[in-house]
Amino acid sequence: MNDFKIACSYFWKYLKQYWVKMTVMIVLTLLATLFQVLAPIYMGNAVTELTKFVAQSGSSSAAGFMANFYVALKWMAIYFLLNVIAQFIAWMIMSKFNADATNNMRRNLFAKLQRMKIRYFDTHQDGKILSLFTSDIDNIFNALNNAIFELVSQGALFIGTIIVMMSINVKLALITMASTPFVLIIALVIMSKARRSLDAQQDEIANLNGYINEQINGEQVILSNGLQQESIAGFKKYNQRVKETMFQGQFYSGLLFPLMQGLSLLNLAIVIVGGIWLIVADAVNTAAGLGLIVMFVQYSQTYFQPITQLTSIYSSIQLALTGARRLAKVEAQAQEDPVPDGQVLTGLKEEVALNQVHFSYDKGKEILHGIDLSVPKGQMLALVGPTGSGKTTTMNLFNRFYDVDSGSVTFDGVDVRKLTLESLRAKVGIVLQDSLLFTGTIADNIKYGRPDASDEAMVNAAKQAQIHDFIVSLPDGYETQVSDEQSIFSTGQKQLVSIARTLLSDPDFLILDEATSNVDTVTEEKIQKAMDAVLKGRTSFVIAHRLKTIINADEIAVLRDGHVIERGSHADLLKLKGFYHDLYTNQMVLD
Repeated sequence: MNDFKIACSYFWKYLKQYWVKMTVMIVLTLLATLFQVLAPIYMGNAVTELTKFVAQSGSSSAAGFMANFYVALKWMAIYFLLNVIAQFIAWMIMSKFNADATNNMRRNLFAKLQRMKIRYFDTHQDGKILSLFTSDIDNIFNALNNAIFELVSQGALFIGTIIVMMSINVKLALITMASTPFVLIIALVIMSKARRSLDAQQDEIANLNGYINEQINGEQVILSNGLQQESIAGFKKYNQRVKETMFQGQFYSGLLFPLMQGLSLLNLAIVIVGGIWLIVADAVNTAAGLGLIVMFVQYSQTYFQPITQLTSIYSSIQLALTGARRLAKVEAQAQEDPVPDGQVLTGLKEEVALNQVHFSYDKGKEILHGIDLSVPKGQMLALVGPTGSGKTTTMNLFNRFYDVDSGSVTFDGVDVRKLTLESLRAKVGIVLQDSLLFTGTIADNIKYGRPDASDEAMVNAAKQAQIHDFIVSLPDGYETQVSDEQSIFSTGQKQLVSIARTLLSDPDFLILDEATSNVDTVTEEKIQKAMDAVLKGRTSFVIAHRLKTIINADEIAVLRDGHVIERGSHADLLKLKGFYHDLYTNQMVLD
């Protein structure tokens, strides 16, 4: 029930923005329902007048019965026509605000993701996040395209039919409605089973999407290790669970429609028998009774139509509710605090420092244990250590990807949590281990962090990054179209483009996260020259595995198991003959 409330609240948040269109749609739908409910009255009247005409054929009053028959027939046709017109206009309005509402949902979801903390992306597979845009919002669109219109029109039709039937003949009305409790009990039992299965279906589809995304991203590893069959076997397990839950969900939700159709036919038979019984029992005269039976035959179908229609779209409604619940949970996720009233970081004047920092990703599993590090303005601090020692974690704290458990990260003595996030990120540049290219031109990619930069500044940055000569050798030069999947750049060249991008943004504090770890020694030399250009006169924090790239650092800190165990210049650390000495010596032997 709580999930249902969450889903309904999510829908209402968006639909209330279109209350004018919804009101017009509801009014038109109610009018269409009114016309549909009134039409059978004239149908019954037409049959009654026709029966009287046949019975009084040849008498002077027969012509009057036939005239009444044509009048009733005319009004029946008019009401049916008005019903079609009103429904058509209501449907057009419904389609328009449905498209607007789901577009708004998609836009807000993407904007929400841009404000969320890195933790969310670190703990959720890309495929599962993508399924929010594809599977969940598509399910909502499909449901809204039918559900709201059907709920309003069929709900109004159901109530209107009951009112009109009771006003015409109470006994036949009660006969028509007699099977309703039995029908509703069956429907509720089946819908309960369908709801659980459809919820499980969407969760399993998200798991499958996550697995597919993971396998596609790791296709090179799979192929190089000959793990195709293992990958297929893993896919089959996820796919089997999707198949099982999908079968259960579609079986139960699909069972409702034929069951309701069968019960509707049974109810139709009950109405006909009940009407004949009333005639035989002389409760009504024969002529009026035939018209009454025809009228209630139509009303029996009209009465069961809302139940049948709503059960037929139950699966799409439930999938939409499941999608809304999942989207609502994303919207409820914590997002980054931009600190709008915080202090603006205008530029680095003294130093960047970590002060007695304790940090853990998960409570009770501390990664950093009270470390102290400082990078004076214009100097370079290199951080080295074995895998898992906390190097990248330290980087994540400088630009507030994560906040410390205790201690502080400061720029010129000001805690980063007191700085506006916009000004902090504007002054911190990062060159990651795995560089990324966005779909667009090479120029777009270099200018990504500073789209208003001049072409001259862009070219200058590319020259300093040692990538300009390669770019101008291409037929379209800087206007060459690239993407991360279809790129004419090698891994090392992508890294140089990333460095050019960082150079152009001109950050006060630069973080390099093992920028040369994925390249060969020739490319490494190029990247090192580019890095030297980036680092020159700039306050920088460098994480490195290849120690020869940081021998000129002003200070080197050795991190192990979340503790700083050694610090000093390259020469000082070699003299200590400690952990750094062993790391460096072993690398030199291998090189």
